[in-house]
Amino acid sequence: MKLKQLESHLQMVVDTFDKPKISLEQYATTPHIAAHMLYNIDTMYNDIQGKLVCDLGCGCGVLSVGTAMLDASLIVGIDIDDDALMIARRNIEEFELENVQLIKANISDTEFFGGKIFDTVIMNPPFGTKDKGIDMIFLHRALKLASTSVYSLHKSSTRQHIKKKAAEWGAEMTVLAELRFNLENTYKFHKHKSVS
Repeated sequence: MKLKQLESHLQMVVDTFDKPKISLEQYATTPHIAAHMLYNIDTMYNDIQGKLVCDLGCGCGVLSVGTAMLDASLIVGIDIDDDALMIARRNIEEFELENVQLIKANISDTEFFGGKIFDTVIMNPPFGTKDKGIDMIFLHRALKLASTSVYSLHKSSTRQHIKKKAAEWGAEMTVLAELRFNLENTYKFHKHKSVS
């Protein structure tokens, strides 16, 4: 599938959060970012097609849906939020995808996250601004789950910290792209229409 086709499909049908929860730092991954991220993971690194992929903190499932469209053998979307999983389920059904499974789990459950059972982990984790350090917990769990690669979106201001933690955990960290992630006015405390 070509990049424009993937982005077009994701723009057409993917539902996002009805009432995002600030405690979970829920910001939907845009179809544009999802398509570019997944297309590059697939075409440049061969880490999607035919692979067992985990979408950790899957939210509404845009990364899961896009990964399925790029022919992953199986995608497992994991999230703690019932409302997000309900939206993800609707999106998966809308696209009639049979290679996506959803699981409700808390990343703090270390027994669940204890083996390299996936080839690839993809994620747009919470930024860690409301729940300090949650982004690093996600990253650490992802490294425990992936046998090959982890692809994750993070604020550029945390880059040096992530690099330090990756070295501590015995992982190699590479910045693959710098993207503008436009956050719309989502919560009551937001003062601007949008922020990049």
